[in-house]
Amino acid sequence: MTGLAAQISIYPLRQPHLSPTIDEVVQVFRTHEGLEVRPGPMSTLVIGDDDEIFAALKDALRNAAAKGEVVMVATRSNACPIPGPAPSSREE
Repeated sequence: MTGLAAQISIYPLRQPHLSPTIDEVVQVFRTHEGLEVRPGPMSTLVIGDDDEIFAALKDALRNAAAKGEVVMVATRSNACPIPGPAPSSREE
């Protein structure tokens, strides 16, 4: 298997500030070569090679867990179409 898309949500538990852990998880995904990372308001979409995505998931969870308790939800698919670029908000 090669192409994979993953939708990841991270939920820091009992931490005074949530954003630092979430931001660091996104940064971990960005350090993995060949992954396309698209942060969103509720989850982050990661697209790329399956081996790289699984390695990034492991690194991201370990990094987040080092800061405190967390829940990570990951949905992975080789069947969902890879979304194209975000549509332009300008009207032509």
